[in-house]
Amino acid sequence: MSRPETDTLTLTVRAGIATVTMNRPEVRNALNQRAYADLEAVFHWIQSEADIRVVVLTGADPAFCSGEDVKQMMTGPAREQSQARLAAVRPRLTPAAAAIHACDRPIIAAVNGAAVGWGMELCLLADIRIASDRARFGEIFVKRGLVTDAPGMMILPRLVGPERACELLFTGDLIDAPTALAWGLVSRVVDHAHLMGEAETLAGRIAANAPLAVRFLKEGLRRASAGDLNEFGGWVSGTLARLFQTQDHKEGVASFLEKRPAVFRGH
Repeated sequence: MSRPETDTLTLTVRAGIATVTMNRPEVRNALNQRAYADLEAVFHWIQSEADIRVVVLTGADPAFCSGEDVKQMMTGPAREQSQARLAAVRPRLTPAAAAIHACDRPIIAAVNGAAVGWGMELCLLADIRIASDRARFGEIFVKRGLVTDAPGMMILPRLVGPERACELLFTGDLIDAPTALAWGLVSRVVDHAHLMGEAETLAGRIAANAPLAVRFLKEGLRRASAGDLNEFGGWVSGTLARLFQTQDHKEGVASFLEKRPAVFRGH
């Protein structure tokens, strides 16, 4: 499989470690259709490369990922395309999430700034999360009249507990890096300048171990966890396809673009 050409991220491979950097800093690495496609293609390629042992996922400063690019993804023709994409993948996770979830190499999220919305989902799809002291985390979907994607409802409660997950999901509030550490969302918080060094050092320690054993450990940990993320992802896709049709979702997008508080009416 040939190495993919990407417009929205950079990919480097060194000593068995693939570093994937979301690279749209002008919009805080917000995800548009091309970015989703690039993530999907890169993780499929990583899965095909036997020499890659660990993946580090990060963003170009100042953010990790600010979620979906609202202007591009939730207005105009892109909105209809997003809905069609959800409808087409109802039996499982959306394609980018499925490609990341299918990766059998350990994934370390080096969270260098805001990780909100789908940026938070990317964190949750990683196996280990290391946060910069500048990082912030939030499940902001409810503020757009939507439900979070599957990782937010399946993985987040396992990490922080059901009550704290409910607080994050129901309010859409952000938490800072020390709170994320105290709640168990991240394994450590480091000075921003040392983040990539810490992530690369940890990745190197993992890469030095027997690669097949590490892959089977990852599979075993998943098998030990209850629930099928792909099956649940199908339910989420169907639910989101319905919510995209609601006035509350349109109000959530409009209020964001108009920089005003949203007024939700339950329809």
